[in-house]
Amino acid sequence: MNFGLQGKTALVTGASQGIGRTTARLLALEGVTVVGVARRKDLVEELAGEVTDLNGGKIIALQGDFSIDGEAERVATEATRLLGQVDILINAAGGSRPVPFDASKEEWLEGMTLNFFRIRELTHAIVPGMQARNWGRIVTFTGTSEPRMLNAAFTAKAAVHVWAKALSREVAPNGVTVNCLQPGRIRTEQIQKRYPTLESELEYSRQEIPVGRFGTTEEIAAVALFLSSQLASYVTGTVIPVDGGSSRFAF
Repeated sequence: MNFGLQGKTALVTGASQGIGRTTARLLALEGVTVVGVARRKDLVEELAGEVTDLNGGKIIALQGDFSIDGEAERVATEATRLLGQVDILINAAGGSRPVPFDASKEEWLEGMTLNFFRIRELTHAIVPGMQARNWGRIVTFTGTSEPRMLNAAFTAKAAVHVWAKALSREVAPNGVTVNCLQPGRIRTEQIQKRYPTLESELEYSRQEIPVGRFGTTEEIAAVALFLSSQLASYVTGTVIPVDGGSSRFAF
């Protein structure tokens, strides 16, 4: 499908692996010039070499470590310099942070920093340019609303949902949309560590996922592309699960 994204620019974090990597690749194949950010810049450079310029798109690798204070603002500045402007922001950096009941303040702060504070800082650095041009798309990959354990990342992602909803109302008059995508069991490096064998994956799928299988990164990245397009101009302030029907809440 042609999403009408040719000629747009995008900043994608977490572009070295998993959902972020696939989203960066699909955007580039749609004709988008993408700055892909990751700690492992070499992996993004490999991805850039795999993308053809069939539609004029390409990937530019940028090293970034969001554990560092001030890094979000630096990445925003550098990406804007490389692209001229940022039309689309895909927040895909982050990671699970299971914590015990007696976890330290430092453990909680680390999980919240990576999975909420840096996302907010980067987005707030990019948004003014979008507002000035009266067009922009922000898509953030978040996490479950049905936690089974204490996890600093889950708490941070819940904060992202509330912040993103409020931000969507703030920037809607400027043609900027803000949406969140909740991945279910998508085959990524993190998920494969939890389900290392086909048997363990199938067992979970039989019990918890109505469609009976794990999802692919392409299946959730395709939704991100739709939300990044003009076709989704009336979709904002949403949290959309992409989980094969495994979430149990109705609304």
